[in-house]
Amino acid sequence: MENKKNTYTEDSIKSLDWKEHIRTRPGMYIGKLGDGSAKDDGIYVLIKEVIDNSIDEHLMGHGKVIKIKVKDHKVEVRDYGRGIPLGKVIDCVSKINTGGKYDSEAFQKSVGLNGVGLKAVNALSNKFHIESFREGETKHAQFEKGITTSDKDIHSTEQRNGTFVMFEPDNSIFKNYNYIPEYLEDQIWNYAYLNSGLTLNYNGKKYHSEKGLLDLLENKTDEEAIRYPIIHFKGQEIECSLTHTNNYGEEYYSFVNGQYTTQGGTHLAAFKEGIVKAIREFYKKDYDATDIRASIAGAVAVRVQEPVFESQTKTKLGSLNISPKGQTVRSFVNDFVKKELDNYLHKNPETAKALQKRILQSERERKEIAGIKKLANERAKKAKVHNKKLRDCRIHLNDKRGDDELKGNSMIFITEGDSASGSITKSRNVQTQAVFSLRGKPFNCFGHTKKIVYENEEFNLLQHALNIEDGLDGLRYNKIIIATDADVDGMHIRLLLLTYFLQFFPDLVKTGHVYILETPLFRVRNKKKTFYCYDDEERNKAVEEIGKSPEITRFKGLGEISPSEFKNFIGEEIRLEPIILNRKSKINELLSFYMGKNTQQRQEFIIEKLRVEKDLIDIKE
Repeated sequence: MENKKNTYTEDSIKSLDWKEHIRTRPGMYIGKLGDGSAKDDGIYVLIKEVIDNSIDEHLMGHGKVIKIKVKDHKVEVRDYGRGIPLGKVIDCVSKINTGGKYDSEAFQKSVGLNGVGLKAVNALSNKFHIESFREGETKHAQFEKGITTSDKDIHSTEQRNGTFVMFEPDNSIFKNYNYIPEYLEDQIWNYAYLNSGLTLNYNGKKYHSEKGLLDLLENKTDEEAIRYPIIHFKGQEIECSLTHTNNYGEEYYSFVNGQYTTQGGTHLAAFKEGIVKAIREFYKKDYDATDIRASIAGAVAVRVQEPVFESQTKTKLGSLNISPKGQTVRSFVNDFVKKELDNYLHKNPETAKALQKRILQSERERKEIAGIKKLANERAKKAKVHNKKLRDCRIHLNDKRGDDELKGNSMIFITEGDSASGSITKSRNVQTQAVFSLRGKPFNCFGHTKKIVYENEEFNLLQHALNIEDGLDGLRYNKIIIATDADVDGMHIRLLLLTYFLQFFPDLVKTGHVYILETPLFRVRNKKKTFYCYDDEERNKAVEEIGKSPEITRFKGLGEISPSEFKNFIGEEIRLEPIILNRKSKINELLSFYMGKNTQQRQEFIIEKLRVEKDLIDIKE
């Protein structure tokens, strides 16, 4: 008898049309899906793919304004470029390998060279509407999940030239998603910084930048923490800015053809190398590269023809690109940075003096902790053999090979105690989910130097688990999730961990890697239905829906939730609250208020909030 399981015939070979392939394998086109809690989740990639086309029109000299509207789940983008040729509107959004960007004369240095962008948005949307306005005529069409539902004939219009796109992401693919306004605003600002002369109107507010990457660093860094005026230089096809701050860590923003390359690549590596070489030559000192780059904030943007990215979502630039001068991107960026930084330091002796002072401070700090750091690293290596604090996963963000979507979903839960870590460990996905178990409350590290990270065993083992001792290049997990009980002790541990990250690794928070795990407070059920509720409002709705005599359980800690139940809360239905720093937030001021000495200001704040809590209690009674 034939074994059907092993049958391999012509019937086994399937051909998917363009929309079916995108919907079946969305990760190949937009990276990971997500629910909007991470900056690189798919719903933001969809917006980027639409705006990128409008930006490319602007770069070709057509259109100085782009209007963007996002309300609930509906996105609208209107540009004033040339408009898609009317006879090709349908093809451009529904035929793979169709688009103007294959014509190098029509589009130079575009980021969207694969002809996939709008097709992916169309296929992954519940509703997709496109309209092109061109020389007094217009053509528009509508789709649902890539299927044409309306194809109107070309007719006359009084609208200005350009393109209008409206879409709503498919909620069967992007489950329980929401757009986070701060993420969208960051996305819009990046377009403004990289395109001087362009105005983006987002939900009625205008975004415009005259000084490019200088404006970016001014907005991204705390003015009081900056050690010297931001250095800014711009050349043909390249722009850079940099300064040193009082914060720990290195903070970089890198772009290729307007694309924010969150994982860096060749251009960023060359930028860092160029800074180190220029400083060593200028001061005629062989400073350690880590001392030069410690506490640096920098930004680099390049434009190249036919860029080669290491993934479909273009988050990391490959190494085979060629600059307009025929150099590799690495040598092009390296030479430019070396020359311009050297010239700047010669012309600005006060800045040169302040920069050197910061390097010498970093050198002293490094040497002060060298001995204890060596001992701490040895302890950490031994701990990996015997310690049960880290239950690792198999796929990591810094893996050189592997599926981008899986790497993007790599996460580590930082838990308190054995019971909570046990529940998560038993219910986790061992492919992408790791667990790190804390022993008791972490130390309040506010006001301490980085020496405390190596002296404190918990902090030292945590930084080794994350692999962030020498910066974020080797970060092993895309999401660092603080998973503590929703009680006073849990909130305190949460604050202490956030203090640790903000104090010593602020770039982790600024680049959107740190989250809080939301877990249900109540379980409401009867024999037929079970609801998990995250707040009083959800509980009340569940009680109303179940009706008579529901069983209501109040979860006091993560350890009380069985592994079989916990699987729901860290799987597809996971709810994460990202830690977002306001653009105007001053880290030292923030930590000083919440974690410093008990000042009069904080006492008044606590008393005010206590009054609110008392009033709530009175109302309930």
